[in-house]
Amino acid sequence: MEALFKQMEDFAKENKVPIINENGRKVFIDIVKKYKPQRVLEIGTAIGYSALLTIYYGAENAKIISLELDEERATQAQNFINQSKYKDQIEIILGDAAENIGKLDKNYKFDMVFIDAAKGQYPDYLKKVLPLLADDGIILADNVLFRGYVMSEEKPPRRYKTIVKRLREYIAMVSDTDKFTTEIFENGDGLALTKRLKTN
Repeated sequence: MEALFKQMEDFAKENKVPIINENGRKVFIDIVKKYKPQRVLEIGTAIGYSALLTIYYGAENAKIISLELDEERATQAQNFINQSKYKDQIEIILGDAAENIGKLDKNYKFDMVFIDAAKGQYPDYLKKVLPLLADDGIILADNVLFRGYVMSEEKPPRRYKTIVKRLREYIAMVSDTDKFTTEIFENGDGLALTKRLKTN
C-alpha cells in the first residue's frame, strides 16, 4: 500500500488533483485509527486517496460509499482502488452528491462521513447527512479554514467570497453546542471533527 499511496501522491501533484495534504493527513489518519469506522460515506472521491487511507487504517471489514461528480476522476479513482486488495469494499457512485445522498438507504447508518467536495455545498451536505449518521458517528470536513480566509478579518478575494461565507456557515452550524461538539485541527487547511450530542 505504501507504494500505491506514493504513486497516488505523485499523480495528484503532477495533475493538480486536490488530495488531503501532508499536514492534514496525519490528523486524518489518527482520527481514523482512533474511531475505526465500519461504514463510511465519503463526499468527494477525487482519485480515491482518502478512501484508501480510511480503509487501510480503519476497521478491517469497513465499507465505503464514495460520491463523485467528475466521471474522469471517478474512473481514475477506480483504477487506483483496483490495484489494492480493498476493491470490493469501496463503491463509487457517480453524479451529484447532494442528489445521491437523498437516494441512500435511510436505515443504513454511517459511523463516519467525510466531506471533501464543493466547499460552497458544505452546509447543505451537513443537513442531508445527519439523518444517515449513526448515534455515535463522526463527521469530518476538510478545508474548513480554506487558505486562512475563513477565520481572517480580511476580505477574501471576490472569487472565494461565496465559499468563505458558506464555510463560515458550516462552522457556525457544527459549533452549536446544544447539538454538536466540534474540534478544528488547523494542520493542513483545517479539518473539522464533529460529533453529535446524544439526546435523551
